[in-house]
Amino acid sequence: MAEIKSALISCWNKEGVVEFAKELQKLGVSIISTGGTARELKKGKVKVVEVEELTNSPEMLDGRVKTLHPKIHAGILAIRKNKTHMKQLKEQGVSTIDMVVINLYPFVEGISDPKIKLENAIELIDIGGPTMLRAAAKNYGDVAVVCNPARYGEIIAEMKKGKGKLSLETKKILAKEVFEHTSTYDATIADYLNKKFTPGEFPEKFSLGFEKAQDCRYGENPHQKAAFYKEFNVTEPSITTAVQLQGKELSFNNINDADGTIELCKEFSEATCVIVKHANPCGVASAEDISTAFSNALECDPTSAFGGIIALNRECDAKTAEKIISFFNEIVIAPSYSKKSLEILAKKKNLRVLELKGLGKEFIPEGINAKKVVGGLLVQERDMGTKDENKPKTVTEEKPSEDEMKSLLFAWKVCKHVKSNAIVLIKGTQTVGIGAGQMSRVDAAELAVKKAGVKASTSVLASDAFFPFRDSIDAAAEAGITAIIQPGGSIKDDEVIAAANEKGLAMVFTGTRHFRH
Repeated sequence: MAEIKSALISCWNKEGVVEFAKELQKLGVSIISTGGTARELKKGKVKVVEVEELTNSPEMLDGRVKTLHPKIHAGILAIRKNKTHMKQLKEQGVSTIDMVVINLYPFVEGISDPKIKLENAIELIDIGGPTMLRAAAKNYGDVAVVCNPARYGEIIAEMKKGKGKLSLETKKILAKEVFEHTSTYDATIADYLNKKFTPGEFPEKFSLGFEKAQDCRYGENPHQKAAFYKEFNVTEPSITTAVQLQGKELSFNNINDADGTIELCKEFSEATCVIVKHANPCGVASAEDISTAFSNALECDPTSAFGGIIALNRECDAKTAEKIISFFNEIVIAPSYSKKSLEILAKKKNLRVLELKGLGKEFIPEGINAKKVVGGLLVQERDMGTKDENKPKTVTEEKPSEDEMKSLLFAWKVCKHVKSNAIVLIKGTQTVGIGAGQMSRVDAAELAVKKAGVKASTSVLASDAFFPFRDSIDAAAEAGITAIIQPGGSIKDDEVIAAANEKGLAMVFTGTRHFRH
């Protein structure tokens, strides 16, 4: 590989760039730079040739045009082994550029400010930077390209060892990294402009911008490779904003289950505990204090809770921590922990303890859900529900009491997060039976009743979708259930309502379905 003799450096993030340039200079590399980067390098006693000197063209349009010039791009793109290319460079008085060191305007960081104006966001769209990066990455055989400041140290180390050279393998890796970076950068801009210019519409071309948060030991099963990627600038409480305080690294299944646990916990403002196993809740309860909420949630299905994920929307205190470590759990998530609770949880060294600030507080949810299928992608709005479902319509002769209505609305929130077909039984603000992921609704109802046992009597029932037949109503009545909440909308609604009237049950319709697959 040819020795690197010249480098063009233009960085928004100038951390470490002066030291990097000094090391390059010690290796005999001449430095070309622009604007603020050139000033920073000169301040650090680095000898710099400014781009304007090279191009004989001034910086224009408030900095919008600096490096968009043939003498820059020809110097980057020329294939050194191509005699025609090299002849043309000589004829035009263009020197080759062997390394390009660029990081881009902080568009992602800029739009994280909810108050940023569109015209200011537009100015954070980098033009020259991505163009030079892509040009250098395209010509990776002859040009080294660096977009990640974290690479500076290893690049200098390799160049020292290789007498000013970088291996082709390293250049390939750097080029690949550039296209990952610029594609994500463009995807973020496209997403931002789509929301600004055509809000509520799905774009014709859909790109996703994510960065790797971690490699996973494996996927759902040990023979599957896996990794976890996160979106940029996530402010909503989520698994991506949680901070791990203790325990083993999160697995693929941990992350997936923790996401479901957090999303359900976010439905409640009262002190609430959610316990999830294999992406389905096995216990949910609200109470006056978090310790009682935990006990009540665990009471629903302690067998299934073994090895589960626990989310609390209040600070974890010592009393709750003692209960948590009394049996095996994978993860506990809370907005904060008392000092004593952390000491108690530390007794279980493998227990993953996550701090998720903001859990339990109000926030404005936004965004989409995407599901990969072979050869395509399904994209939809997140299921935020509707305003009308919080005021369900009574459709039976029997009306739910005030306490029953409170329980019905609690059940409805839980049911939304249970895999369909889903049936949830509630007493007060505590789950007593959950039937999840069944192929028929009556099976889901019978499973929920079986899980609840004697507690099914005088409980209320939520169904995530309408009842196609009266069989589930008959099963509910036989178990002693007193009230039902469901979307309605079946062609046999009249038959189902008649069955509820016959059995003396109260029933309300929400008008909103909550399938979860």
